[in-house]
Amino acid sequence: MFEDIPVDVSPMYEGERIRSANMFVELAGPKSVGAELIQVADDVEDGKIEVVGPELSDMKEGEIYPFGILAQIQGEKLEKELEGVIERRIHELCNYVKGFMHLNQRDQIWCRVSKESVNAGFKLEDLGKALSVLLKEEFPIIEKISVSILTEENEVESFLETARAQYEVRDARARELSDEDVDVFYGCTMCQSFAPSHVCIVTPDRTALCGAINWFDCRAAAKMDPDGPIFEVEKGEVLDDVKGEYSNVNTVMAERSQGITERVYLHSVFEYPHTSCGCFEAVAFYIPELDGIGIVDRDFRGETPLGIPFSAMAGQCSGGKQVEGFTGLSLEYMRSPKFLQADGSYERIIWLPKEIKESLTDFIPEELFDKIPTEENASSIKEIRRFLRESEHPVIERLKASKAAAAEPEIVENETEEVEVSEAPMAQIAYAPEISVPAAGGVRIILKNAKVYAEKIIIKRK
Repeated sequence: MFEDIPVDVSPMYEGERIRSANMFVELAGPKSVGAELIQVADDVEDGKIEVVGPELSDMKEGEIYPFGILAQIQGEKLEKELEGVIERRIHELCNYVKGFMHLNQRDQIWCRVSKESVNAGFKLEDLGKALSVLLKEEFPIIEKISVSILTEENEVESFLETARAQYEVRDARARELSDEDVDVFYGCTMCQSFAPSHVCIVTPDRTALCGAINWFDCRAAAKMDPDGPIFEVEKGEVLDDVKGEYSNVNTVMAERSQGITERVYLHSVFEYPHTSCGCFEAVAFYIPELDGIGIVDRDFRGETPLGIPFSAMAGQCSGGKQVEGFTGLSLEYMRSPKFLQADGSYERIIWLPKEIKESLTDFIPEELFDKIPTEENASSIKEIRRFLRESEHPVIERLKASKAAAAEPEIVENETEEVEVSEAPMAQIAYAPEISVPAAGGVRIILKNAKVYAEKIIIKRK
């Protein structure tokens, strides 16, 4: 099937990572531009593969180039609403190619080609051939397909505008529906090759973390391939409509995560936040000093107010982990009326990159828009606090209430001779410039500037 491609093509290579030391070139990614798009079209020239711009043989080792993948498909049973579903599989299928790494989706793609594959004679034309065959194999309803690989900067820039316009059309359609309007949600395990315990729950009000799949896309995918990675999830009993907890969603999460995740809140970063894969567009993170939430996306180049960049923060909560105070999310979810509603939604957001904030002009309440700082207004906890006070952000009232509660703690003696002190949520109870923790293997873990937060303090009598 792939005899004319000089490298192996197999699912066994999915999950392969190409580090910088073994990289020939990087395509798209955080330091360049790129996009991928599937379009249902008429009069498709079946089997046509073209590379518009420099081939790998024309590229300089170690450089970064713009990159685009456009696949046009035709088939009697193909529908427009299937475009997003098929497009999302580009990520998986590109990773079947030995020596080609594909991360993320839509206009966030980040690819690398290994030196070994280039030395073996691999070309971007071969990637197009592999995608052509694999997409037909995965989706038999595709009768004709042509693939264009774009590496010429002007072509990629123009293609990027076209792709983003298509993404917006898909997303706008999904906003017309809410969670209460449907009886079923959908689950997606497409990222389990990278995050084995991750299950993405997609609802009308909560698009997939990758931002590439909405509820309508999932419905079409599940009908087309009932045994595929996207499947129906009956909602079951509504356990908490604000936090977004449903009995059967919990059951499915436990089953599909091999028992690692047993509960999930769809609309909160606290207690049982949704697990995070690795393809998420942004991360919501709790800032305990201010009892607020910040958002950072993968395009943000600087450090967050916590002093770490997006990459480090993503590493803390990716891989299918459920970490309280952190959750991956899509940028489209920030346009949802249920966006982190259990936590206060935008009344709790206290920091955003400027680019994200400007893209949400029509979705952030008008009275809050100017009260939320960006990197231009504040880059540290101290600067954020000052901005919030000056702009009279609602979270300041939360802080005042917390301090008032902390000043007069309620002490309750119980039958076990313990004294329970009810404090403000996540109050700081200890600080040490350095904590030394013994560990196995003859090493010692040292925590610098450690801060300890607790929801309550229990004082035991001797």
